[in-house]
Amino acid sequence: MNNPDIQQLTDQELLQRFKADNNSDWIGVLFDRYALLLLGMCMKYLKNEEDARDAVQQIFLKMLSDINKHEIQYFRAWIYQVTKNYCLMQLRQKHLKYKEEISDKHMGGIAADTEDKQVYQEKDILLENMELAMSQLNPEQRICVELFYLQKKSYQEIADQTGYSLLQVKSYIQNGKRNLKLLLEKQQRANKS
Repeated sequence: MNNPDIQQLTDQELLQRFKADNNSDWIGVLFDRYALLLLGMCMKYLKNEEDARDAVQQIFLKMLSDINKHEIQYFRAWIYQVTKNYCLMQLRQKHLKYKEEISDKHMGGIAADTEDKQVYQEKDILLENMELAMSQLNPEQRICVELFYLQKKSYQEIADQTGYSLLQVKSYIQNGKRNLKLLLEKQQRANKS
């Protein structure tokens, strides 16, 4: 698979080839493209090289098992999101474990535990609501919002990457942001009732 022609293939072409013949080498090429970026991202979140390397391995395995379940339009945005979610889950688990150890040792504190769990449950609900709301946006808005807010791309970079005009990008982001707010408010009302 070290054919130089393969390196010329776009992310989308590699994905299509994998979906066509299920040969994981295509995904390997794709993953190699982003491995360093993912490692850097994991380091940023996990603050530990060994944990970050483990995380990249786990993300690769997760990607292999999940890739056929999703219609992926922009691999980079998708793998970025998968990585971010994985790191946040690791931090949440680590944080919960640490909190449990502290409260077990020092406080025996049921009240503190309950408060912590409530905070985490609220954050979990918020994250789930955000993911659900994002999935309800139309594809153009979702992609532009992800690229702008999650990947910190400029309007121009998004226009270059997606082929939309600057005006369209601006409009998709503004409308996407407004729709997200409305969807989240609607979900909050539904959760309260």
